[in-house]
Amino acid sequence: MSRKVFVTGVGMIPFTKPGASDPYPLMAANATCAALSDAGVDYAKIQQAYVGYVYGDSTAGQRALYEVGMTGIPVVNVNNNCSTGSTALYLARQAIASGMAECVLALGFEQMPPGAIKTVFTDRPSPFEKFDTAADELVGNSEIPLALRYFGGAGLAHMQQYGTRLETFASIRAKASRHAANNPLALFRKVVTTEDVMAAPVMWEGVMTRLMACPPTCGAAAAVLCSEDFAKKHGLRTDVWIAAQAMTTDTNKSFEARDMREVVGFSMAQEAARQAYEAAGIGPEDVNVVELHDCFAHNELISYEALGLCPVGGAEKFVNDGDNTYGGRYITNPSGGLLSKGHPLGATGLAQCTELVHQLRGTAGGRQVEGARVGLQHNLGLGGACVVTVYRNQ
Repeated sequence: MSRKVFVTGVGMIPFTKPGASDPYPLMAANATCAALSDAGVDYAKIQQAYVGYVYGDSTAGQRALYEVGMTGIPVVNVNNNCSTGSTALYLARQAIASGMAECVLALGFEQMPPGAIKTVFTDRPSPFEKFDTAADELVGNSEIPLALRYFGGAGLAHMQQYGTRLETFASIRAKASRHAANNPLALFRKVVTTEDVMAAPVMWEGVMTRLMACPPTCGAAAAVLCSEDFAKKHGLRTDVWIAAQAMTTDTNKSFEARDMREVVGFSMAQEAARQAYEAAGIGPEDVNVVELHDCFAHNELISYEALGLCPVGGAEKFVNDGDNTYGGRYITNPSGGLLSKGHPLGATGLAQCTELVHQLRGTAGGRQVEGARVGLQHNLGLGGACVVTVYRNQ
């Protein structure tokens, strides 16, 4: 049997550039305390914790939570690349839905170094061997940092097949900046224009400028989940709940399709969305607000199609029609997304959760989506894992 799972508290801290943040235990503790305060729950009532981070030693989750309390509860450390935060959320929801626990914490944090993501362990096989081989064969340019090559290559494939213009990706980045201007927790709050994005330093000629990529970021975010019985017993809020959630990984198609869009998880996201829509009993047309994984402007455009927000091949028209922002069909990344809010890998999924909970509560301030009832979250990690979550308000 599956029980209803409520997000009764959320919290996050302002995201910062590498070198400007507190150490990860303090960041994580501050986000946790914010979520507990928002929920009105004492840490002593938390029965399990799922803690996500990518760049850190084993049991860093315990080290972080020991700053909040040492209550002896199970603490599970989670690392699923850029989908780490939403994987922690997925596990926390499962614990409650299955009846194994009544109140669970999901926490994500990251203390990142500056610069492009690099391989840490060079004395053993890389999880990205197959991805690198595919990128070598499909796009070359092995001197380009790996994430840029993957997602830039996926954007290039869309450009080549559908004639998508580079200015369209720039427009997505400009939209992100306008949204982030209303988010006090975002790393970049300066509004930039499409022209500004196009004029930024070139990272891959004809494919990407620097502003089309999300910045390395430090930060933390957390959510408190509980059952309906627990909420009633303790007088907790039950206005936002997880209506459905799905997690997928790669299939053979990721590499056999010979398409960089598949390499970066198009079908993985498409299938997770299909499962989540079906479980929630809705379609994409029922969604009001979306937080999706815009690690690059290119991936935001591709994700519009994977999530069914527009037809495959129709993303450029979707952007040009303004259907990705206020006044359009779907308000995507009202937080500013990874492009402007920042992308501390382990925290991103829970920052997305925080934003959508505030949107469905009606407490998002200047970035509030009017009448938001259904929120969609998409969080992608190469290697690979994709988590899609549907939130509803009561």
